[in-house]
Amino acid sequence: MSNTAPVKVIRPAGDRIALVCDSPHSGTCYPQDFDFTIGLEQLRKCEDTLVEQLWDTAPLVGATLVHATFPRSYIDPNRAEDDIDVAMLDGEWAGPVAPSQPCLRLGNGLVFSKTPTLEPIYSRRLHASEIAQRIESCWRPYRRALADALAGARTRQGGWWHLNLHSMPSNAYARLGLPEKPLADIVLGNLHGASCDAAFVDFVGEAFRRHGYSVALNDPYAGQDLVRSLGRPALGQHSLQIEINRGLYLDEKTREPKRRFPELRKRIHLVLQDIADYIREETIQAERKAKDTA
Repeated sequence: MSNTAPVKVIRPAGDRIALVCDSPHSGTCYPQDFDFTIGLEQLRKCEDTLVEQLWDTAPLVGATLVHATFPRSYIDPNRAEDDIDVAMLDGEWAGPVAPSQPCLRLGNGLVFSKTPTLEPIYSRRLHASEIAQRIESCWRPYRRALADALAGARTRQGGWWHLNLHSMPSNAYARLGLPEKPLADIVLGNLHGASCDAAFVDFVGEAFRRHGYSVALNDPYAGQDLVRSLGRPALGQHSLQIEINRGLYLDEKTREPKRRFPELRKRIHLVLQDIADYIREETIQAERKAKDTA
């Protein structure tokens, strides 16, 4: 691994609010021990390139921003630790194994075996010790950093809001093997109501629509392991996945930003300001309610 820390945490620049934003897939520091045999330009299609920069003003509104520096194809912090395809391993895996369907079908479980175009990333099987090392050096530090950020952001009543940040390919439906139709600019995912309450989802969706963006809910992405494991709306802990259409800001072949990148970043900052106001108001209301029932 390079000298770059596997995860970066940017603290709030001013008064903290109960909001944590995380970008698990925008890392571009490719470890020396990766040993991939596919072309780097093909491998980079796995990235959510520049997502952490689109949202980098989050600390200015009082939020904490957490993002990975390692690439998701090396190991994916948004997958469960047991989401492993044993067919890609040389030797036995000592821990539990519960591969997801995307892992088996698309080769993108905890450790990717294929690119988005289903080309093999390796010319050999990986030793179990290599996977274990990636878990210890990258996956666990990322999960700990995010958990610590959420613990530090929680309100007196134990609640918080979490934005899980991603980008999606402009041909997402084709990539997923789904019937083609227009892809929204923004896709919000709350696991069909399981990870976040409807009021917050509606608020965020409307904030994007005010800036001219089309918004869809759970179509084609409803959320993955981070929102699944962190979202507990009954406890006031709301986890919402946000996917941005890469065609809005990125040359998907070169991975370079388009000229529209600064404008999208500016509008995202305005959305963040609205979200911060929402969270402040919700926090005040929750504290008043707690006092009234004390």
